[in-house]
This record gives sequence, C-alpha cells and structure tokens, in this order.
Amino acid sequence: MNIVVLGGGISTERDVSLASSRMIYEALKKNGHRVVLLDVFLGYEGDCAHIFEEERDWATDIGGITESNPDIARIKAMRKDGGRSYFGPHVLEICQTADVVFLGLHGEDGENGKVQAAFDLLGICYTGTDYVSSALSMDKSLAKEIFRQYDIPTPAGICLKKGQESRMGEVPFPCIVKSCRGGSSVGVCIARSEADYEKAVEEAFRYDDEAIVEQYIEGREFSCAVIDGKALPVIEIAPLSGFYDYKNKYQAGSTVETCPAVLEEGKTRKIQEISERVFAALRLKKYARMDFMMARDGAIYCLEANTLPGMTPTSLIPQEAAAVGVDFGALCEWIIELALEGEKRTP
Repeated sequence: MNIVVLGGGISTERDVSLASSRMIYEALKKNGHRVVLLDVFLGYEGDCAHIFEEERDWATDIGGITESNPDIARIKAMRKDGGRSYFGPHVLEICQTADVVFLGLHGEDGENGKVQAAFDLLGICYTGTDYVSSALSMDKSLAKEIFRQYDIPTPAGICLKKGQESRMGEVPFPCIVKSCRGGSSVGVCIARSEADYEKAVEEAFRYDDEAIVEQYIEGREFSCAVIDGKALPVIEIAPLSGFYDYKNKYQAGSTVETCPAVLEEGKTRKIQEISERVFAALRLKKYARMDFMMARDGAIYCLEANTLPGMTPTSLIPQEAAAVGVDFGALCEWIIELALEGEKRTP
C-alpha cells in the first residue's frame, strides 16, 4: 500500500509526535509498504508526482524527544509562506493520493478533530477516531461532563476561564491544575498551597484559555487501551520520582511500567470495563487509550481518553499489545486495517 505517516505540527507535543511517527514509518517500511513520512506543518517542497516511488529514508532528519518543550516559534519561522495554513506545502495533495494516512499527530490540532474533519471532506482515509469523538475527548471539561452523565467515575473538579476569578479553595489542596486541551502532561501541576495554585493556574493558561482544577488522587496510576471496542491488558505506570509528567513519560528509565499490571482480577476487569464504557460514551472509533488513578482505598477514577496514543519507544499501547502477542509492526497493521474497514462501513 501507499501510506503517508503524518506527524510533527506545531503543538507542544511536536517532538513526541515525530518520535511516534518515525517508529510507525520504520515498522510499515519493514512490513513492505511504500511509505512517506511528512511533517504536517512543514510539508514537502519537492515534486510529489511520483513520491511513493522515491528511494529515500524519510526519517533521516527526525530528532528525538528532549526534556524541554519544543521551540514552536522556531518551527513556525521555517515556513516560507509564513505558515498561514496548518497544512504545509503539498501535504493534502500527497495524502489524497495515499491509500491511507497513519496519523502520528499528538496535541492540539492533531487530536481536536480539525484534521479529521478536513480529511473527511476531502475523502482521505485515516487512522484513529473521527472528528466528533476527537473534539469531545480533547476538551477535558466536556469529557468530564460526559463521564458524569454516564456514571463514569472521574475526579471532582471545576473549569476555569482565563480572566475570571481563580476560584481558589473550591477544590481542596492538594489539587491538580492542567490546561483544558493539553496532552503529554504539558501544563500539568500539583498545587499543595495557595502559592502553588497561583503558579499552576498561570502555567496552565500559557497553553490554553481554559484550565481544569481537580481533586488530587493519591495512589497508583494505570492505563488501558481499547481497540475496536475491546480492552487490552491494563498497564501500571510508576515514576521513579515525582508524577507522570512530560519527562517521566518520554525519557527512558524514568518510569517503571508493568504489563499486565499486578492487580486483583476484579480490579483489572473493572478498569477494562470502564475503559470500554468511556470508549462508547465519547463515541470513539477504532482505538484509544484511557488513563486511570486508583486511590489508596481502591476507588478507581478515569482521568481522560487519548485518541491518538503515543507510539514512541516508551509508549504504553505498544506494551499492552505486546502482552497479547501483537508486536509493534502487527499493531500498526491492525490500526490500518481498522481504518480501511471504517471506510467500507461508511455509506
């Protein structure tokens, strides 16, 4: 097949996206496909008439993940046309000639439904869920409203808008403060005092004009992927220090991950059952990953759903798939098959 792997972009998760995209690209090439790796924002300046026939390594210039957030201003300055469009030169044209586009995007415009809606209008087949469920899942405030409507346990919290009062004290300390539409734990802080709270709110508003303040759950952290409506094994995430922030997620050796998680059978089934309920409640399609905290008293809380889970060397969904005998290359093929089946099901 002719496949485009689409990554990069201009979100704070750019580096993570490029790392995911590189792994996907290399796996699909190894599987015998004709694959082009594109940065959705920077695009491609060359002749794209026979792009899938070119003998080149598209991953040569793709870097790794650093401990700090990417310099988005520098990336934007690289566009010769000033970057007025999110899609770089020839991106849409090349995607339209592919059999399927594998979305390796993470963060704002890649996961909030805008790219998916554009591809739907252009008739481009892509991996992952559709534009509606992407938008619902990306907005943590909306997602939590849906969780409550469907009796899905989630930490209590409030939504703040930039310019309004801070509403300090409505959620007791310690509490979690995070941007409403962020990802990869960028802009997430634990506030244990009034001073912490003010700094945390300011940090969250650096990335979004809305922020979530929610109950801090002390305990164990888990994640559970759902593919085609069925939950995979549960994985436990235990950072060696601090919480599961950007550094601990993507720097090798920062976190101990155990899959399948060492849990009572009833707790494992409960997390899997809630994951499948979240998948249905948010109208998710194809695949997604749900994140959880289990309090010291055994209560389970769903934090959020990730519609384009990471596919980096330290990512969780490849480990969950491996626990049921599906290696990385086979996982990529599975995701592509679901995308192609979705096209056949659509009238």
